[in-house]
Amino acid sequence: MSVRLAAFAALVAVSAIAWPANAADRLSLDDAFARVAESHPDLRLLGARHNVLAAELGRATLRPPLVAGASVENAFGTGEASGLSGAELTLTLASVLERGGKLDARRTLAQSRIDALAVEREARRLDLLAEVARRYLAMVAAQRQREIAELDIAQRQRTVAGARQRLQAGASPESVVLTAQAALARAELDRARAEQRHAAARQHLAALWGERSPTFDAVAGDPTVLPEVPAFATLASLLEQTPELAQFVGERRIREARLQLARADAKADLDWEVGIRRLQSTDDLALVGIVSMPLGASRRAQPEIRVAEAELTALEIERESKGLSLYSTLAEAHGRYLTAQVELDRLRTDVMPKLARAEAAAERAYRAGAISYLEWAQLQSERTAARKQQLDAAFEAQRALIEIQRLTGAPFVAAPTRATQGDTP
Repeated sequence: MSVRLAAFAALVAVSAIAWPANAADRLSLDDAFARVAESHPDLRLLGARHNVLAAELGRATLRPPLVAGASVENAFGTGEASGLSGAELTLTLASVLERGGKLDARRTLAQSRIDALAVEREARRLDLLAEVARRYLAMVAAQRQREIAELDIAQRQRTVAGARQRLQAGASPESVVLTAQAALARAELDRARAEQRHAAARQHLAALWGERSPTFDAVAGDPTVLPEVPAFATLASLLEQTPELAQFVGERRIREARLQLARADAKADLDWEVGIRRLQSTDDLALVGIVSMPLGASRRAQPEIRVAEAELTALEIERESKGLSLYSTLAEAHGRYLTAQVELDRLRTDVMPKLARAEAAAERAYRAGAISYLEWAQLQSERTAARKQQLDAAFEAQRALIEIQRLTGAPFVAAPTRATQGDTP
């Protein structure tokens, strides 16, 4: 389990983000992982719960206590029994003899809870790592959206300059310049929106470790670089090792221990007591012994046994239901990843290069007076929209990849050569 989690922590979303942690104002994904692992209250709470369960284990291993007692008979009565002259003193030692393996059953139940908590902690840690990756990815997305807005602003500034030249030459009305300026203002609005999203995403990420005024920035690489993910059948075979299903193994042990404890209660315990009595009349000593056992223990234990058996049977159904849910989630994430991968590849290798050439040709044609402003502006909008579509597809794939890795714990490393193809945002 720890190996799989370490691989996840080191390599989740590796295709989207590169994280050298050198600059003081830069936060890598590894840095974020470390901060959450050290300070998140959910993980610290599980540590406190471990201490509680360890104390319960110590209590479960205790045997029934020995009880020392003393009794006085024939004292403070009437006649010959008046005062202490006829009193008989008895000193006793008593306890309970547990039958049916109750001590071992209690110990097994307490230890099973500790073991299950370890699996639960690993599962929660894996969920937190995935959440860190998602929030970090949101920061990277905002950065790339700002870059697209900057490119769009540069395009619109050229359009405004070209429209002014045409206006000065008397080849274009003032309305064209105003329209181009409005398009430039909208591009600047997109940049401001991306900056605000980045600040919100940074605050959202920092909240995971309790930082209130974050100033760091994400160390971002190329989000369009994607790894090759194994076939769905291969990924599905890894689900059996996921912590979410491993928790059922621990829970089964707990419920089996409860069943064993319930069956042990069917055997009644023996209460025993031994002592020594002083006989006042003869001044002799005599041994005293008492053994008692409650009747009907087996009958009274049957309801609890049936409850424990029913809970154990229900656990198998719960596991089957969870397995189907995880399988469905994996199928959906794998499908989203492949769809986004196809879309991204097509946009990068086919759509974006053609739009780049078309926009450059349109600019030359507009400056030469061969086409209208609307034709050039439309191509600029198409190119910006394609950049946004490409970025959306890349981050959809990255989010699906995070989910796949959360479910399977399998690391996937991207090939570094794919980012150089086509027109990337």
